Amino acid sequence: MDLKLEGIVLPVTDVDRAKAFYERLGFRLDADFPGPDGFRIVQLTPPGSQASILFGSGVTDSKAGSVQDLLVVVSDIEAARDDLVARGVAVSDVWHDAGGVFYHAGTSHRVRGAHPENASYGSYASFSDPDGNGWVLQEVTKRLPGR
Repeated sequence: MDLKLEGIVLPVTDVDRAKAFYERLGFRLDADFPGPDGFRIVQLTPPGSQASILFGSGVTDSKAGSVQDLLVVVSDIEAARDDLVARGVAVSDVWHDAGGVFYHAGTSHRVRGAHPENASYGSYASFSDPDGNGWVLQEVTKRLPGR
């Protein structure tokens, strides 16, 4: 049986502000449907992704900004970071984890700069949407076998 991740629901406080933010990032607007009693759902897809994000009014009871560590893969961490900065997004400096395998929760294990060996899966940058939902960019230049 195939299980395909289709979408991730993000809790936001201001639907129009969130929509404008993600469109500014280059996400494709797939849907913006109003419903009865103020219900509204917005779906956007990151460039190159098959999975989408969804948010709206009456979509989730989760606290705005509570979704963290949404991991997206980029082929060039510096270029991706520069692109986001050019779009007006506050992005962290590029970093790698002191442990070298994957990143730890929080920021205590972050070491400034790209992975010293430029290891695929080893360099990161992070940013948040206007509500504080957190995103992590991960540079992948060579996929692990079977991926």
